[in-house]
Amino acid sequence: MDRRAFFKSTGAAFAASALPLGALQSAAVHAQGISADKLEFDPTLTPLRGFHGQDVSCERAQIEGRIPDDLRGTFYRNGPGLFERGGMRYEHWFDGDGYVNAWKFTDQGVAHQARFVQTRKFIAEQQANVFLVPAFGTAITAKMPVRSNDDVNTANTSVVRLGDRLLAMWEGGSATALDPETLETRGLVTWAPELKSMPFSAHPKIEADGTFWNFGTFLGKMVLYHISASGTLLRHAVFDAPSGGMVHDFAVSQKHIVFVMPPIGIDIKALRDGKGIGQAMTWDANTSTKVLVVEKADFSRRRILELPAHMVFHFGNAWEENNIIRVDYVRSQNLSVFDEWMRKGMRGERTPSAQSHPAFLRIDLNRGRAELTHRNENVEFPRVDPRVVAKRNRSIFYPFAENQKDNSLNSVMRLDVDTGKTDRFSFGASALVEEHVFVPKRGSQREGEGYLIGVGFDLKRQQTFGTVFDGSNLAAGPMAIIRLPYWVPTCFHGNFHASNA
Repeated sequence: MDRRAFFKSTGAAFAASALPLGALQSAAVHAQGISADKLEFDPTLTPLRGFHGQDVSCERAQIEGRIPDDLRGTFYRNGPGLFERGGMRYEHWFDGDGYVNAWKFTDQGVAHQARFVQTRKFIAEQQANVFLVPAFGTAITAKMPVRSNDDVNTANTSVVRLGDRLLAMWEGGSATALDPETLETRGLVTWAPELKSMPFSAHPKIEADGTFWNFGTFLGKMVLYHISASGTLLRHAVFDAPSGGMVHDFAVSQKHIVFVMPPIGIDIKALRDGKGIGQAMTWDANTSTKVLVVEKADFSRRRILELPAHMVFHFGNAWEENNIIRVDYVRSQNLSVFDEWMRKGMRGERTPSAQSHPAFLRIDLNRGRAELTHRNENVEFPRVDPRVVAKRNRSIFYPFAENQKDNSLNSVMRLDVDTGKTDRFSFGASALVEEHVFVPKRGSQREGEGYLIGVGFDLKRQQTFGTVFDGSNLAAGPMAIIRLPYWVPTCFHGNFHASNA
C-alpha cells in the first residue's frame, strides 16, 4: 500500500484553511483553547506552565555527591515545552511543542542544554504568535494549509540516537532529525518514498545489537518498521489493525512483536465537527482489549487474542520460551488519566491521577490463550536494562507513587520479577520524579549492574534536578543529585547515549 492509499483509507486528511497568513493577527481573537490570563498554577505543577519558545543552557550544573567515573555520555530527554500563544493555552498536555534536553556527563562535570524542535508548525506559530494548526487534544481551526500529518507534527514525546542522527519522535507522523551535539533541527526523516509522513511511534524498541523496531497507527491501519543499527530501513509493512484508536507503545521478544490494544474508538463525527483526535476518543468497557502478536520474521503472520478491557500506555519488556511469551507493562482501568488529570494539569489544577499498576501478560501460543496478572504498586514509565531488551529480564525499574491517595510519582523502584521483592527510594513530599532509565556500567555483562538516572522537580526550590542511583541499591539513595539553576518543562521520555571514550 502506498502513502496516498494509506491516508485515503485512514481518513488522515485535515481540512486546509483558506485563511491567508496576512490575516493571522486579526484571527487571533478566534483561537480556541483555554484563556491563559487568569490561571493560577499550583506550585507543584510549575513545569507544566511551559516556556515561551526560549532555549536554555548551563555549562556546569551543581553536583551534590559524586558522578561515577564511568558514567560518560549524554542523557537525552524530550517532552512538550510550549503551551500558550496569543493569550490562549492548549487544553491537553500532549499538544505542546517538542523541547529536547541534553544532560552531558563529562570529566568536567554535567552540562545541560534544551532547545525547541524547529518543526514547520513551531516556526510558523512563533512568527504569528497564535495557534495555526489542529492539535491532538484541543479543537483548533487550521489557519494555514495542512497537507499531511507532519504539518501538525510536534516532535514532543521521546528522543533516541540512531547512527549520526538524534531522532525527536511523535507518534502521529515522521521522526525529526536533530544534531546530537547542538540539538539543531535537521529536518523530517523519510525512511522510504512510500513512507513519507507515515506515523512513527515514540517508543521504538532497540535490541542489544542495535536492531531497531517501530510502528505507527492511525484509524485502523498499522505500519511496522524494521531498521538496522546504522539507521537503514530493512523492511516495512502496512496492514489493518484490530483497533481504531490510540496504540502508544509495544514490546518485542526474541521472535515476536506484541501489541496490547485497548478498546479506544474514534468518533468520526466529532472529528468532522472540529474536535481534536484526543477529544474524539471513546472508551468501550464492554469491548475486549486486543492482543496482537506478529512474527518478526514474517509480518504477514499475525494472530489476535483477547483480554478484559483495560488501558495501557507503556511497556517494559518481553521474552519467550517454549512458545510462551511473557510481557510486562503498566495497566490502568480506562482513559481517565488521559481525559481528566492531564486536562486539569493544563489549567494548573493539582488533582490525584488514576492509579496504574505493574502488569504481567502470559501468551500461550500453543493454546491461543492470554492471561494477565498484576501487582498493587502505583507506578508508570517502566524501563529495563537495555542489554536485555527482547530477552529474559529479571529487573524492571519504575517511578513509583509512595502516597496512594495523592498518586504523585515521588519515588523510584526496582522490581525483581523472579522473587517479587522491591528496592525503593522516596524523595517524600519534596520532589516529583520523571521516567528513569538504566545505564550499564562500562565493561559489565550482568543485568542490573549499572546506574539508574533520571530527572525530577524540587518543589521547594522550584528547580529541575537530575539523579544518579546505583541500580542495584536504590534504597541507599542517590549517588549524585545534579541541580540546574532553573526549571524546565516536564519531559515524557528519553535515552542515554554513552560516549566512546
